[in-house]
Amino acid sequence: MPTRLPGPRGAAAARLLALAFLRDRLVPLREIANRYGDVAFFSIAGAPYALLNHPDHVRDVLVTRHRAFHKGVGLERAKVLLGEGLLTSEDERHQRQRRLLQPAFHRDRIPAYASTVVDYAERFVARWSEGETRDISQEMAHLTLAVAGKTLFDTDVEERADIIGTAVTQALATFNIALMPYGDRIVNWPIPPARRFRNARAGLDEIVFQMVAERRAAGAAGRDVLSTLVAARDEDDGTGMTDVEIRDEVMTLLLAGHETTANALTWTLYLLSQHPEARDKVACEVRDVCTGPVASFDDLPLLTYTRAVLSEAMRLFPPAYLVGRRALEDYPVPNTDYILPARTVVFLSQYLLHRDERFWNDPSTFRPERWYEVEPSRHRYAYFPFGAGPRICIGEQFAWMEGILVLATIVRRWRLQLAPGQKIGLSPTITLRSRYGMRMRIESAGL
Repeated sequence: MPTRLPGPRGAAAARLLALAFLRDRLVPLREIANRYGDVAFFSIAGAPYALLNHPDHVRDVLVTRHRAFHKGVGLERAKVLLGEGLLTSEDERHQRQRRLLQPAFHRDRIPAYASTVVDYAERFVARWSEGETRDISQEMAHLTLAVAGKTLFDTDVEERADIIGTAVTQALATFNIALMPYGDRIVNWPIPPARRFRNARAGLDEIVFQMVAERRAAGAAGRDVLSTLVAARDEDDGTGMTDVEIRDEVMTLLLAGHETTANALTWTLYLLSQHPEARDKVACEVRDVCTGPVASFDDLPLLTYTRAVLSEAMRLFPPAYLVGRRALEDYPVPNTDYILPARTVVFLSQYLLHRDERFWNDPSTFRPERWYEVEPSRHRYAYFPFGAGPRICIGEQFAWMEGILVLATIVRRWRLQLAPGQKIGLSPTITLRSRYGMRMRIESAGL
């Protein structure tokens, strides 16, 4: 018999937890972890959930026993926006899609992508002026969207960036309704939040279907992802992918390819504005390492401190802050006597484990130097910003390259200061956004 499961109990506690969870996932997760430790069991609308808060659990759920789990409720509901793309699909379909997309992310293609990243980054920061104030969260979203469009789809989406950015923001802002009990039905109700979500989704669909139509008309001779998808043929019957199937992959890669990196860069630039000594070290490293007129792919191995800064920013503010999996069978939690019943949705939180004092020295402090040190207490799976196991982010190496080169490009020319009165808050939707934007004053780096 399974040991009695620990966690919040009682109808009132469950209702309060459900409301708090829907409003701000990080607060209740942190409170549950603090009160109940490594394993906490609770229910929302009668559905079983569990928070597992140890790196051993990360390894077991995402790596060792990954076949015993499917995606959690968040990504199941994300299908209303992303469809059956790489992020939301399961089993054989997911494996086939990953094999199809893998060549586009091969390490041999990264140098070509890097030149595009730097070209776009240089163009963006050249528009900034000394003394002006800009919302850096919007700037990074526009930049990474343009990079994703060009490198992944060989399409210049910069002119559509405002439309896409607004639609993405609206879709993510109202996505919480899809996570509510019966949320897959609520998104179709005639209520304002659901209507805004549907309008945002329709706007994104229109742009993506237009991109697909343009590529079909032009042929699929390129080496980009969109050309690969248009040219793809089933090994058994020779049929190609439908526009809807291609749409799902394009939508997934557009959102995953720019939203997470934009958030990582926004939080990194915020942290550097609060730690000028770290900002100056990045600037000095870029000045000493990047001997050419701009940063390049060849500079990446030498930009060690810049990478450490980005690593530390993603530790404190991981763009993907929560991983959910649904158990396909009864699940014995490692190193415990607990057995979670089948269908339990298991949560693993990067945000919690990246700040856990059991595995990090002085975890609340921004200290890039920790990435040069050996911390005996650090567990291999205490840090997993890109996930782990067979479903680890397919674009991880692309993301590291883009983040480091964009950061190097910015600090080489500009020093960013947080604007007076700018509030800092977290907005945990699909990704960990800044709740109030990130207005920053542009100043010359003086290099």
